[in-house]
Amino acid sequence: MQKLGIIGCGNMGGAIAQSLTDGAIVYDSDTQKVDTLTRFAHIEAASSLQELLDKAQCILLAVKPQVLPSLYPILRQHNSSRKHWISIAAGVPLAVLEKELQTEQVVRFMPNIAASEKAAVTAYAGHQKCSAEHLAYAQNIAQSFGQAFLLNENQFSAFIGISGSAIAFMLQFCHALSMGGVREGIAYPQALQIVSATMNSTNALLSSSKQHPVALATMVCSAGGTTIEGMQTLAEGAFDAVVMQAVEASCEKSREMEAKAMQVRDTTEKR
Repeated sequence: MQKLGIIGCGNMGGAIAQSLTDGAIVYDSDTQKVDTLTRFAHIEAASSLQELLDKAQCILLAVKPQVLPSLYPILRQHNSSRKHWISIAAGVPLAVLEKELQTEQVVRFMPNIAASEKAAVTAYAGHQKCSAEHLAYAQNIAQSFGQAFLLNENQFSAFIGISGSAIAFMLQFCHALSMGGVREGIAYPQALQIVSATMNSTNALLSSSKQHPVALATMVCSAGGTTIEGMQTLAEGAFDAVVMQAVEASCEKSREMEAKAMQVRDTTEKR
């Protein structure tokens, strides 16, 4: 069985490490983060990046995208036909990872922050020449902290718009609903509890019924009732259009980041 090494013990790297039943070896320049993680018996601390690279067969890169360029020269020295890679760095395409790591055995993850609750939604995509075994291994890793969806890499920006960034949109919606409850006389903490429970019940209904969300919403709208009044207000405020524009804005930013990463790669190749 492969030993997984995780470089970076921030919110995402730490959550992934904790979710793995088979354990992992971790490294971070912030030793306090490593100490916090190694309180879990199944997580091993590497005293150095060198030690982690020596011990792990698969490396998960959980550092900020801007940190990767300083790591590439070190990582390349440890690459071989047996070394495999997973990256969660936003905006860093497989083509860049292939060039910098000098291998085709690379998989990209795009998780959301619910990994800490083992409820993340993660998109994953492998290099076109990545082995089926590594892709399956990466899928198992992703499923250890939530649900995983295999996508083409060119769909990652769309995924960010409807999941990676959208979890923030949904949290903002929860806050807005709760503030509406406050305006009508319910204290914010209790209003937020009610809204959170309603979100959970909505998800359960949507998942179990398999019906179109519009069909379900229509069932709630009685003729001349309270819900249709609120629905009209949402329509007048162009609710659907604003949500779609938010998705588009996040997608565009993601595409800009990937284009910039590719431009840096191309510039480096010409030197």
